[in-house]
Amino acid sequence: MGNKPELLAAAGSLEDIQVYLQAGADAVLVGDDRFGLRLPGSMTLEDIRKATEMVHDASGKIYVSLNNLMTNDLLEALSEYVKALGEIGVDAVEFNDPSVLTAVKSFAPSLKLHWNAEMTSTNYSTSNYWGRRGASRVILARELNMDEITEMKPKLEIEAQVQVHGMTNIYHSKRRLVKSYMAHQGRPITEGSMGKERGLFLIEAEREEEKFPIYEDINGTHIMSSDDICILEDLHLLMESGIDSFKVETLLKPRHYNEAVLRAYRKAIDLYEADPKAYAFDEQWLEEIRALQDPERELSFGFFYKEQVY
Repeated sequence: MGNKPELLAAAGSLEDIQVYLQAGADAVLVGDDRFGLRLPGSMTLEDIRKATEMVHDASGKIYVSLNNLMTNDLLEALSEYVKALGEIGVDAVEFNDPSVLTAVKSFAPSLKLHWNAEMTSTNYSTSNYWGRRGASRVILARELNMDEITEMKPKLEIEAQVQVHGMTNIYHSKRRLVKSYMAHQGRPITEGSMGKERGLFLIEAEREEEKFPIYEDINGTHIMSSDDICILEDLHLLMESGIDSFKVETLLKPRHYNEAVLRAYRKAIDLYEADPKAYAFDEQWLEEIRALQDPERELSFGFFYKEQVY
């Protein structure tokens, strides 16, 4: 057996982190909305300092999301931020833009780099390219199917991370599309935000039964999937192939739901690692999640068993 796969959860607060660690997470992903996209909550450097102590005391890992589209005006602040993260002692940062790699090498060379290019991290050659330039992990595209993931793993020179549960982003624009739409309708927004707490969703005329969560923040408009990935039933196939990290996306989900999800995946990972040959999926694990699942959101295999056309 190789190393035991990591169970990773995105966290938006110190309270989230405490609950998710107790539920079985080995690692948490946090960040600041200025530098990271689609975080469940934006945390200050002081929060991240406290979080790092908390996570390390529990023998876990803490990663910081730096996957935003970096513009010229962000670069100076990025360098200072990366330097501070190095001094705090976080374990790694997620990046897409090479400017992050450059800043880490210059200001915090001890930080590990996890390459997260959203839907474009689709092959082992490009992943290994970034590996040779300093990345220690690739976050694989959520559009890859099971065969593409498992067949790629032996050819990777770096670790691989896969999202196994939760919603996914299907559209992002730097524009304020919701505010523009409301203004166009003669209903300009004068107070409050269009953020995650508003519970807004989009419905298409030809798919009226599907609700796509939509929100706006300092990085623009985000439209999320109408269903939730759930690969718990076939998690053993990913464990068998040697995937290094399983991510639970906690965005727009109540804390108690995420806690239940993490407990279920924790059981599966531990039982498989204890005896792979005797491992069997237990339907009860899924029932515990279904009991808390939003009835308007289907649990699905996502693209794991689809032929994706780009």
